[in-house]
Amino acid sequence: MAKAKQAGQSFEAALKRLEEVLDSLEHGELPLEEAMKAFEEGVRLVRFCHQKLDEVERRVDLLLKEEGGRFFTRPFPEEEGESGS
Repeated sequence: MAKAKQAGQSFEAALKRLEEVLDSLEHGELPLEEAMKAFEEGVRLVRFCHQKLDEVERRVDLLLKEEGGRFFTRPFPEEEGESGS
């Protein structure tokens, strides 16, 4: 049932649910069985989000294909306020 639910789920909805699951696990107030179920759901959600991000990356690569058929990559510009140090 969880897989069927994820199939139509958006990345944003999955990420929001993952944040909720993490929050419930971080507080440590769940009984062991519920914590284990929440952890399993979290792992499924992480995999789902990672898969969606991979799909988007492939789509971006296709959009960056040159007219001659060659691919080129360009790093995303860093957002203001971000620094590597």
